[in-house]
Amino acid sequence: MGQTDRHPLSPRLNHCPEGLPRAAYMDRDWYDREMARVFARQWILVGRAADLPAGTMRRVLLGDAQVIVLRDSDGHLAAYHNFCPHRGSELCREAEESIGKLIRCPYHSFAFATQDGRLVATGHAVPTPDFDPAAHGLRRVAIRLWNGFMFLNRSDGADPIWADVGLQTLDNWPMEGLVTGHRWETDIACNWKAFWENYSECLHCPGIHPELCDMVPIYGHGIMGASEALGWTPDDPAPTNLRPGAQSWTPDGAACGPQFPGLSPAEREAGYSFVTLWPSAYVVAHVDYVRSVRIIPVGPETTRLIAEWHFAKDTLAQPGFDAARVAGFAKTVMAQDGAASEMNQRGMRSPAFSAARLMPEEYEIHRFQQWVLQQMEVSS
Repeated sequence: MGQTDRHPLSPRLNHCPEGLPRAAYMDRDWYDREMARVFARQWILVGRAADLPAGTMRRVLLGDAQVIVLRDSDGHLAAYHNFCPHRGSELCREAEESIGKLIRCPYHSFAFATQDGRLVATGHAVPTPDFDPAAHGLRRVAIRLWNGFMFLNRSDGADPIWADVGLQTLDNWPMEGLVTGHRWETDIACNWKAFWENYSECLHCPGIHPELCDMVPIYGHGIMGASEALGWTPDDPAPTNLRPGAQSWTPDGAACGPQFPGLSPAEREAGYSFVTLWPSAYVVAHVDYVRSVRIIPVGPETTRLIAEWHFAKDTLAQPGFDAARVAGFAKTVMAQDGAASEMNQRGMRSPAFSAARLMPEEYEIHRFQQWVLQQMEVSS
C-alpha cells in the first residue's frame, strides 16, 4: 500500500513539506515577533467568567503584555493593560486582588473607574490646566465571552475568535452552567509551538501514550481519525472512537456522573468533541464533563499549561465525588505530552538541526505552521 491509496478527501498531505526553521523554536527575536503579531492580535482564552468573583481583578499574560481582567462589585466585566498612565506603575501587583468601585494605583493613588477606565482622581497631585483627564484613562483590552469562557484581545477585537471548527460545535453542551471542579498548572521546557505541534498529530501516540491508545484504539495506529488511513474511502463505516464499553475519558472509562441530556446520538457515540482555538487553548467536551487547556508562552523555550475540568453542579454534588480522580486520566496524557515536547525541544537545540521534514500524517502541523507564518507576515 502506498500514497496512491490516499483518497482525495483524506486530510493526509500528498507531500512531505519542510517545517519551520530551528530559530522559530528558540530565537528571542522570532519569539518577540510572535508575541507582537500573533498573541497581540488574536483572541486569547483567559479562563471562565464564573471563576472571577465580583469585586476582583486578576493579572493575566497576553503575549508579552500584563493585563488586568476584572469583575467589579456590580458584576461588570472589563479588561485593561496593567499600567498607570501617570508614571507607568503596575496597578495589579498580585495574581488576584480585591477592588471596589475604583482601580487605585498603589504608587501615587491615581484612581480609575472600573467600568470604562476613565481617570477620576489624581491622589495628592494637583494638575495644571494643560492636563486633560479624559486623555489619561486606562488602556482598554477587548473582552468577549463564548460558552462561559473569557477571551481577551489587545487589538480592536473586531475579528472573530479563531477556531478549527464552528464555535457552534458545543451548542448541545450546557456550557454556561458548568462549574470548574479541578485545576492543574505546570510549566514545560519547550517553545509554545512545540506543544501545539505535538497536540496536532498522533504519530507519537503508540510510543508515548499507552493509556490513551487503550482508550482510543485508532490512536494506536498513529492516526487521529479513520480518514487519515491509506485505503480509506468515505463509504467506509465510521468506527467508534472509544474502546468497547467506555463512555468518557476517565480512569475506568465510565461516565463520572449523569450524561449531559442535550447531546445527539452521534455526539454520545463519538465520546469526545475537540474545539481548537489557536493560539491559546483547546476545549474537549465529553458526555459527562468538559476540559479546557490554555497554552501560555512565557519565554522562547518555556510554556505554561493551565488545564481545568468543568462539571455540572449535580455531578459535583454526588456523595464522594472526586474531581481530581476524574482528571487523573487526562493529566497522565498531558504529562506525557509535556515530556515529549521537552524531549523534542532539547533535540532541536542541536546546531545540526535545521528544520523538520513533515510526514503526510502531520497535515495539522503543516496547517498550524502556515497559519503562524501568515500571522507573522502581517505588517506591524
